[in-house]
Amino acid sequence: MQYRTDLAMERVTDGISIPGVRMENASLGDFSRNIVTIETDEAARQLQKAKGRYITFHTQPLKTLDAVAIGEFSKLIAGSLKHLLPPEGDILIVGLGNRRITSDALGSKVTDAVLVTRHLKDVLPQSLFGRLRGVCALSPGVLGVTGMETKDIVRGAVMHAKPAAVIAVDALAARECSRIGTTVQLSDTGIQPGSGVGNHRQGLTFETLGVPVISVGVPLVVYTSVIVRDALHLLLSDMEESADEKEAAADSLSRRITAEELGEMVVTPREIDELVTSLSNLLALSLNTALQPGLSEEEITMLTHETL
Repeated sequence: MQYRTDLAMERVTDGISIPGVRMENASLGDFSRNIVTIETDEAARQLQKAKGRYITFHTQPLKTLDAVAIGEFSKLIAGSLKHLLPPEGDILIVGLGNRRITSDALGSKVTDAVLVTRHLKDVLPQSLFGRLRGVCALSPGVLGVTGMETKDIVRGAVMHAKPAAVIAVDALAARECSRIGTTVQLSDTGIQPGSGVGNHRQGLTFETLGVPVISVGVPLVVYTSVIVRDALHLLLSDMEESADEKEAAADSLSRRITAEELGEMVVTPREIDELVTSLSNLLALSLNTALQPGLSEEEITMLTHETL
């Protein structure tokens, strides 16, 4: 049974070698990093992910981290993000999702917190002249609210602002409950808005926008089939059957319960409000650090008029 996930590392099953796929794992103190590189069209077809690099960071729940650890985590994210971006030129940050739904509001909250500077080029004080990179931000909403495809709105902004690249921020779906709010995925392949909840819209990619598109996503939802599967694995753990037989039994029961009884539902944590706020601040700090290397953290905080 296939369980929906937006994470490339979850699609690359441990122990199975797929030609055209390279995977690297690294332990970075209290954090871990996984890099999946999909090099061929056939590998992309098997994994149902576009060719390119997927960099995934994992941490403990943010509420267990102190300010120093959160700062270190944001710098790790910022360091990888800098390598994915062109060295010069303005950047357009696009916060995807529906701000009226908390579990889907991550993108819009990040755009609210990032430092936008494109409009300041002609009014900068001497102390900041030449140290700020041009950044603009957009929260295009969703088709059901605006009546317009996200791709069309963003393409219009790209044609007007002419950025060197687009950074798209969105909430994702995971295949493991433990990854909710603890995993950050960066990719140079663009993004498919709404894919986390099975609502596929037209993609934001180099092909559709004409500039590189870097995606930044955090899993905030899982499907009920994932929760049912995990519960069944726990219940079946004492059975004498082999691991493959237990897996097959859990998949079969999960399919029956979610497809025939409940229907597939999307589940998010009870503390989602606090989680989205913490994650949006973390990602905004990471983006500001990556995009404004000429500024100190204190200067960024001063310019955004809030504590990140």
